[in-house]
Amino acid sequence: MTRIFLFILTNLAVFFVASITLNLLGFSGYLSQNGLNLNALLVFCAVFGFTGSLVSLFLSKSMAKRAMAVQLIDQPRTRHEVWLLQTIEELAKKAGIKMPEVGIFPAYEANAFATGWNKNDALVAVSQGLLERFSPEEITAVLGHEIGHVANGDMVTLALIQGVVNTFVMFFARIIGYFVDNVILKNEENRGIGFWVASMIAELVLGILASMIVMWFSRKREFRADYAGASLVSPMAMISALQHLLAESKIPGEMPDSFQAFGINGAIKSGLQELFMSHPPLEKRIAALQNQ
Repeated sequence: MTRIFLFILTNLAVFFVASITLNLLGFSGYLSQNGLNLNALLVFCAVFGFTGSLVSLFLSKSMAKRAMAVQLIDQPRTRHEVWLLQTIEELAKKAGIKMPEVGIFPAYEANAFATGWNKNDALVAVSQGLLERFSPEEITAVLGHEIGHVANGDMVTLALIQGVVNTFVMFFARIIGYFVDNVILKNEENRGIGFWVASMIAELVLGILASMIVMWFSRKREFRADYAGASLVSPMAMISALQHLLAESKIPGEMPDSFQAFGINGAIKSGLQELFMSHPPLEKRIAALQNQ
């Protein structure tokens, strides 16, 4: 129920912010009696495309806390929480960023994630399963990986790439819709049913293809975060952590799909599905560190 509420809230926020932005820009539409105005269409698509990704970015911390039931550690109550805070503080200093918020989320799966709208206002959270079954050195390496994401500005970069992708998917989908409606169906009103149906179908197809670009970047950033973890802690600790994750890879994932890209341990896929993976296979990540 919480995830549905967050989904509705995010979409309402996107529509509200985009509508205000378009009104401030004096936007009056991209379809007229003269046809399709490409400049106006690009503005429209850019506003909605970037608004969606940026609103998600700014809400990412609060959404992650609720969706993952993250318990923030404000005042450590156990020696394990004290160790966790101290370790992340040391890693943050090494990486040159401010101390992020720290939390634990209830999941048997070994995982951790970092999110936040900038590197000095981030959240790093680890699963209970990771804390219970991994060694201190392996946990430290996983935390180094997540701090690497924060220091590299991966959340912001991913949001900007998603904004560009959203813009061009919407842009070309509507051009295709206009072509179908006016050239093929010969509709002179410019906004016939053919426009909307063709646009929706084109947006779905283009969106699937464009997500391959986003996932390609997501996989690249995982290698960089692994290198960051190896640099902040040690290559052997990072390799050991990934090997441990590989050994536990048959445990069903408990992280929602919308947050899989933020975790260190992503969903396992094969064949053509690998093109839509947010994480490279653990074997490739281990090999990359071993060959570094």
